[in-house]
Amino acid sequence: MTRAGESRNPQLRRAAGYYQGLFRAMGSPCELLVDTKNEKLAQKLLRLVAAEAWRVEDKFSRYLPGNIIAKINESDGQAVTVDDETANLLDFSATLYELSERRFDITSGVLRKVWIFDGSDRVPTAESIRQIMDSIGWHRVSWQRPRIRLQPGMQIDLGGIGKEYAVDRAAARISPVTSCPCLINFGGDLVASGDVRQPDGWQVGIESPDSEGSAKKLIALRTGALATSGDARRFLLKDGIRYGHILNPQTGWPIEHAPDSVTVAADTCTQAGMLTTLAMLNGANAEAFLEQQNVQFWCLRQKSESSRSRL
Repeated sequence: MTRAGESRNPQLRRAAGYYQGLFRAMGSPCELLVDTKNEKLAQKLLRLVAAEAWRVEDKFSRYLPGNIIAKINESDGQAVTVDDETANLLDFSATLYELSERRFDITSGVLRKVWIFDGSDRVPTAESIRQIMDSIGWHRVSWQRPRIRLQPGMQIDLGGIGKEYAVDRAAARISPVTSCPCLINFGGDLVASGDVRQPDGWQVGIESPDSEGSAKKLIALRTGALATSGDARRFLLKDGIRYGHILNPQTGWPIEHAPDSVTVAADTCTQAGMLTTLAMLNGANAEAFLEQQNVQFWCLRQKSESSRSRL
């Protein structure tokens, strides 16, 4: 969720008739767009949004020492009592674990020890994966709110839900302050609020899987949230076989035939992110899964594209 040493100096500029605030958090470029002529208001909103992003990052990133995640991961089999916010995220993670038939698992981050998705051909051996599988499985965790106990060697990682949660928390911070149209975008996960004056709303691009920086699809967003999960950038390639970075915690191997990207529209970014993640974990059945949820979505594959719209 974070990269140590990232600058915490948000920048505000005037662009195309609105204010744009820029900063970095959770390893991603972040921005706030505010449709207002009031620079002081825009600056205040930017400070609130950036502060909330960094608060969530500091508290829940697995990369940072001394926070609640580090305390849990370093507990060496001892029970740890957590606060209500952490407990809520653990409850949500447990729900996703069940909804995904155990394919969404916040204990699976330890697979990063053997899988390094750098575009090379260094695919881990079956034995190295097998050795780490005993440290994976939410069913091995003792969780009875507010106490969690991991078996020695296990870890948790909330990165799969943290960015979307941060977007919603940032939106909640600014909603009592202004009714101006705003767009909060943390690395492609975003929420829009206020009464957008432009007829088509905010124009949001979905990046083309085979062309970085090029929009494959433009979405007009007036209110609500979008979240995107993608598998196009992080992979390994060996003997003509592509290994994407969406891993199945039950096998330790990549999910087969997952889309290059899935984007879902929902009322909140957390809800949208949940659906994109579950869709990716369904692999070849991603589109069928989303059809069953009756949501607006866009699935991109390098040779095909599918979508469903309720608009």
